[in-house]
Amino acid sequence: MERFLQLCADNNIQVVQPTSAAQIFHLLRRQMIRQFRKPLVIMTPKSLLRNKDAGSPLKELASSRFKPVIGEVDDTINPAQVKRVLVCSGKVYYDLVHARAERKANNVAILRVEQLYPFAHKLYATELEKYPKATEVVWVQDEPQNQGPWFYVEHHLYENLGKGQKLAYAGRPASASPAVGYLAKHLEQQKALVEQAFGRIKTFALTK
Repeated sequence: MERFLQLCADNNIQVVQPTSAAQIFHLLRRQMIRQFRKPLVIMTPKSLLRNKDAGSPLKELASSRFKPVIGEVDDTINPAQVKRVLVCSGKVYYDLVHARAERKANNVAILRVEQLYPFAHKLYATELEKYPKATEVVWVQDEPQNQGPWFYVEHHLYENLGKGQKLAYAGRPASASPAVGYLAKHLEQQKALVEQAFGRIKTFALTK
């Protein structure tokens, strides 16, 4: 993914990472009917085909549309109580949702960036402004730090920070390979990045 994102400039391509069946449906539909004729790069793992959480009711296919940014969908999360906003893209979203439920972390909101390029600044800013008491924005990804969207998306997220807010990274450390090679290590790193997303910020953080 990071190699496609390095090529992004002058609205030359579209790079997206949809997280639900409805999003994929409306994304492909949009690509067919819109006047913006640019190549579409869809990054999505096979695991979402087996993930029941990624399914969509028929009404979302009939009446919705593709959303470049998806805000918090849990109505039990009170925006006035949110202290930390997790921002992610792709299947790690479902790991974060389950982890939040287990921890009963109702002061954490989760946003999904479905379209990485062109980055939807206005939509993202609108979602972030819903949490006026949030002091921390954490980008979460399951790719190694030197891969995936982090180095591309970092400056976009920083640009939309409010005064005094911190931006941090939660994910795997930098690696020379895209995968660790065996399941036990993968699961260990996956658990660690989720803990990092909800725990005390220990990594480098930017403050605006």
